[in-house]
Amino acid sequence: MTQPDPVTTAASTSVDTTANHRSFTELGLIPELLETLKALDYQSPTAIQQSTIPAVIAGRDVLGGAITGSGKTAAFALPIIQLLAKSSKQSKQGNVVSSLVLVPTRELAQQVADSFMRYAQNIKPNLKVLAVFGGVSTNTQMLSLRGGADILVATPGRLLDLISSNAVKLDKVSTLVLDEADRMLSLGFTEELTALLEKLPAKKQTLLFSATFPEEVTSLTQSLLNNPVDVQLQSQEENTLVQRVITVNRNRKTPLLVQLIKENDWQQILIFASAKYTCDRLAHKLDNAGIKAEIFHSDKAQGTRTRVLDGFKRGEIRVLIATDIAARGIDIEKLPIVINYELPRSPADYMHRIGRSGRAGEAGIALSLISHDEYQHFAVIEKKNKLRLEREQHLGFEADEEAPEDCPSRVEKPMAKPAGSGKKHRNKMPQANTELWSKK
Repeated sequence: MTQPDPVTTAASTSVDTTANHRSFTELGLIPELLETLKALDYQSPTAIQQSTIPAVIAGRDVLGGAITGSGKTAAFALPIIQLLAKSSKQSKQGNVVSSLVLVPTRELAQQVADSFMRYAQNIKPNLKVLAVFGGVSTNTQMLSLRGGADILVATPGRLLDLISSNAVKLDKVSTLVLDEADRMLSLGFTEELTALLEKLPAKKQTLLFSATFPEEVTSLTQSLLNNPVDVQLQSQEENTLVQRVITVNRNRKTPLLVQLIKENDWQQILIFASAKYTCDRLAHKLDNAGIKAEIFHSDKAQGTRTRVLDGFKRGEIRVLIATDIAARGIDIEKLPIVINYELPRSPADYMHRIGRSGRAGEAGIALSLISHDEYQHFAVIEKKNKLRLEREQHLGFEADEEAPEDCPSRVEKPMAKPAGSGKKHRNKMPQANTELWSKK
């Protein structure tokens, strides 16, 4: 698997995180892991892997930030596997856990656990890797936890349920990982995370990884870490994702979406909406236009969610309409385009959404369709993420100069546009991006 070239690194620590390691061998990984990486065709470490793997092996706490699709899972999974493989405490006596990875969503829990198992395939004796999350039988997970686990990947709510049933103990955890750490440290997880931290030993290695670390969670990260290696690689300079914005009247969004899908003949599209009912309504409208779409949100049973996501990854489902539960960590290989039909509430979630495309050095497009009532919010998204994107218009779907009377939140005039904005395109994007835009 070809990985993206290194971007930029900003770290000052006793562990050499600025060295330009061009091979995994230079990172100090054991032969069993090097053999696996070779079989997986991982040709060279990404920037986040170069900067953090030696630090984790050295036992340091890590605060790791890097753009989506940059290889963060391998950055913490590989050294954790190595530490466990070398540890004399690898026995699975009782229902204790050695390494704990906390994630915000069910799908990410399973995906991270699968990555651990894939990377650990040559480790002997075998490491026991488990994923526990809601939406499936608790009894089955309790049975699987008999004998404990070397690596447990969990969502907080289900893990607390299992702890209350005496199915698992966390007092022997040596390494804690918060994946999508900004989400885990947000208000929605505060009570659950606090309860779990109280059950963990004071002395442990803590690793926080995310694509974004908003200001409001920065102080919290420092309270969890002990003299951490701080690696921030959020530079977009080497990003292969092209971001585009089209302004359109709100009542013309769906017809424009249909037009774009048909004229560009995209064969795999992830569309984000902010509400479950919007997903349902949009899928119905696309179906009426001859475009079959599946829905992915929290009201769907876990079995349905798993089936739909797997089908989309395999290319059996052309269009997937999802809420933000699909925005974080979900790895869809070579996904050509992500469309924001509605903007996310959080500027950080915008970056996580668009990061489903353009992963691991692959070309990708992130397209946002914004109407008058979204102009100001998109300006906030740009400011928070240090972006400035040209506003475009599509021929036949031009946004009115002023918001229509039926616009939910009227603004007198559209937001000031950057120089050169307001271009109208017929069937393709500007010539320089035609190949990328038309990629099927």
